[in-house]
Amino acid sequence: MCGIVGIVGSTPVGQALYDGLTVIQHRGQDAAGIVTISDNKFRLRKGNGLVKDVFHTRHMLRLQGDIGIGHVRYPTAGTSSSSEAQPFFANSPYGISLAHNGNLTNADQLADWLYNNARRHVNTTSDSELLLNVFAHELQKTDNLDLTPEDIFKAVTNVHRHVRGAYATVALIVGHGMVAFRDPHGIRPLVFGKRETESGTEYMVASESVALDACDFEFIRDVAPGEAIYVTLDGKLHSQQCAQNPTYNPCIFEFVYFARPDSTIDKMSVYGSRVEMGTLLGKKISREWEDDDIDVVIPIPETSCDIALQIAQKLDIPYRQGFVKNRYVGRTFIMPGQAERKKSVRRKLNPIAREFKGKNVLLVDDSIVRGTTSGQIIEMARAAGAKKVYFASAAPEVRFPNVYGIDMPSANELIAHGRELDDICELIGADKLIFQDLDDLITAVGTGNPDIKQFETSVFDGRYITQDIDNDYLEQLNALRNNETKEETDKEADSILEMYNEGSD
Repeated sequence: MCGIVGIVGSTPVGQALYDGLTVIQHRGQDAAGIVTISDNKFRLRKGNGLVKDVFHTRHMLRLQGDIGIGHVRYPTAGTSSSSEAQPFFANSPYGISLAHNGNLTNADQLADWLYNNARRHVNTTSDSELLLNVFAHELQKTDNLDLTPEDIFKAVTNVHRHVRGAYATVALIVGHGMVAFRDPHGIRPLVFGKRETESGTEYMVASESVALDACDFEFIRDVAPGEAIYVTLDGKLHSQQCAQNPTYNPCIFEFVYFARPDSTIDKMSVYGSRVEMGTLLGKKISREWEDDDIDVVIPIPETSCDIALQIAQKLDIPYRQGFVKNRYVGRTFIMPGQAERKKSVRRKLNPIAREFKGKNVLLVDDSIVRGTTSGQIIEMARAAGAKKVYFASAAPEVRFPNVYGIDMPSANELIAHGRELDDICELIGADKLIFQDLDDLITAVGTGNPDIKQFETSVFDGRYITQDIDNDYLEQLNALRNNETKEETDKEADSILEMYNEGSD
């Protein structure tokens, strides 16, 4: 999962881009980047790390210009490389820089097509660089030196014809303006807004509405699936639907875990969705655990706090904050690599013993993915004195890989894959375990926008909305992940050996 921002301003945009990236830092902690345009030249700074660590005063002073885009990244394959930090840029045509949130499902075919037909070289393994080059190739076909909105929209239309998967994209074109577009299924979120200044109207696009709020932009609306937004350098806004059969299929996991609670996606409040998840899960617990002896409901902070509070109210049981979160440790689900995730759980959470000692506790989390984190937290609760530990997941069982930009490409890593409830409960060490029903999750999220008839729910039901995913594709992803994991392990071993040899000298 990644986060993108883009601004066409009437004054320098560097600080606003930085501020926008800071509030969507939760979408990616591996790398960050900003590109601006000044004097018809790209000004680029990107690198591994958090926004506050990548950008220092000396970098911000160089990021001059009234137009720019930014990106925060986490690697979907579980590895990180500074060469794959975004935004990317291509010199031809015009000069284009692009940032992308999502994952392309036909990346191998695109790479072959770009080489054999477009004669374009791709320098990294990132599918975002593929997307950049497909867009650049389509823009190259225009006969106009001065691009028109029609030229832009024709290029995006052809991108949709070539590319499959999930993509919310923002791009800069030197001498022309900013383009933003969303895949025809609307899997990944994208919003835009404006603000009026003394110098004129400014426009901003972002992965989440909270970025607009932080930069004092007025929310206009979500970018529709398949739609492209084009803002010229002089602040003129153009938009057009560029896909033949667009449909709304937003990723439901955005509402479960990724998005900030103060964001609104496709007219649906993330906070409101989570409150409703808690209400429906509380009703299920009341139905199925009639003989429960729960003394207290405790959330695993922070995504599940609103959910757990609703469950406690439905069950008429006290709600307590039993874990203190270290806010300076990243979100464990999106840590690059399983070993790093394991190390981080204990550093991230610390139990308040008095809330556990001698009690039967119901722990509430937004989801259970690999199960490693859940198992360690249950161990912590028992060590703090809990008599019994029950566990509730606000999401259904995650049984299938995600191919649209979330770090779950291997079914073997998912604790619920091929297992039933009792098996999962035993593996994580809980006394009892309950999951949200998928229909209830869809109801909870969809309440905010009845016009959306179908969500992207493949991690729960194995139905891939792009209809291009088969077992061969999933096996290929699994093999790729295993190879990259082995490479990372080998690098780590080599590093340890090198340090040992230096010490021996």
